[in-house]
Amino acid sequence: MRKVVVTGMGVISPIGNSIEDFTRSLKEGKSGVSRLTAFDTSDFEVKIAAEVRDFDPSRWIDKKDARKMARFTQFAAAAADQALEQAGLLVRNSEGRRRVTSDPDRTGVVLGNGIGGFEIVSESFKKLFAAGPRRMPPLTIPMMIGNEAAGNISMIYGTRGPAFTQITACASGTDALGQALDLIRSGRCDVIIAGGSESCMVPFGIGGFQMLKTLSVKRNDEPEKASRPFDKDRDGFVLGEGAGILVLESEDHARARGALCLAELAGYGVSADAYHITSPDPSGAGGGRAIAGAIRDAGLGPEDIQYYNAHGTSTEINDPSETRMIKTAFGDHAYKLKVSSIKSMTGHCVAGSGGMEAIACVLAIRQGFFPPTINLDDPDPECDLDYVPNKVQYGTINAAASGNLGFGGHNGVVVFRKH
Repeated sequence: MRKVVVTGMGVISPIGNSIEDFTRSLKEGKSGVSRLTAFDTSDFEVKIAAEVRDFDPSRWIDKKDARKMARFTQFAAAAADQALEQAGLLVRNSEGRRRVTSDPDRTGVVLGNGIGGFEIVSESFKKLFAAGPRRMPPLTIPMMIGNEAAGNISMIYGTRGPAFTQITACASGTDALGQALDLIRSGRCDVIIAGGSESCMVPFGIGGFQMLKTLSVKRNDEPEKASRPFDKDRDGFVLGEGAGILVLESEDHARARGALCLAELAGYGVSADAYHITSPDPSGAGGGRAIAGAIRDAGLGPEDIQYYNAHGTSTEINDPSETRMIKTAFGDHAYKLKVSSIKSMTGHCVAGSGGMEAIACVLAIRQGFFPPTINLDDPDPECDLDYVPNKVQYGTINAAASGNLGFGGHNGVVVFRKH
């Protein structure tokens, strides 16, 4: 079976718009949560979010292209450009366009997205109801649909292999990486641009999650303290946005061109809870099966994993059920694991989380650090593992796993190992 390696990474996030800034923020335990600026929150109970700041898409993509993209697509395209640049797979053609240097017919794009272009939907509905259909923007449909990011990246960089979108809510980014792994292993592709992207910072998005009673509302006056996974005083997640993109290649392809292999994507596990449309199975059985499947797929045992990047949303139901999920999969080794949730810093970026958290695992393996779970001041008694509270820790990491759980009972887990 072909080995699959990571050769490039790119990120647009609430804690940094480059791999360097993202890494520094993870080590410093920097919160990306602040007062929401995207719109007037006077009528909203929720007034905080983890927004992407100082984002200018023209740094990475053509201005004309960017104007035809929803925000989540701009994030994905910018992060993809960073990842392809690091991988050494870009060249300019005679027209000045950047194109991949790999065989375009064997280069694909697999992205995760949960919701699509929410701001496009919102603005188009306003114009429809105020002035009728003739006032709707002509590109409403192609800009709002979830597959827009994968299609645009394919067109920008001239890739002609598979280009599609995985939609499993908050597990979408992780499942996209798993689908890419399988495509390369099978021999269908040599290179895949994979990860996840999301942006829901509009009244419709915040309002919808607020009505589900899933968002934090207790700390509007101290937003940096609001996302507190596994803490007894948590009261919901903080909505974030952004994208995490990885360039994946077959090991043979990467070696043939002399590429630096950052880590091996070694395993993928997936399962469904078959329990509830928004809540995870409180027993943790479904997620435990996904973890066990990913470790087995990687050819490893539970004791071979040193770090687990948790879904860790900071909600009342998720955190204890995820703790049970980890114990189900790892047994006694669960108490020897380092477990943390970077959502304490980035907020919950929905499909973008899977890509960002996979990148955090690769960085952890390469640089030997365990990202902290910030704001963990008083652990929930039901959450009794080592969650790396508040400050970064250092140590050798040979293998790390990252799991995400999505509305609908979707569980996805990937395993990375040192290359």
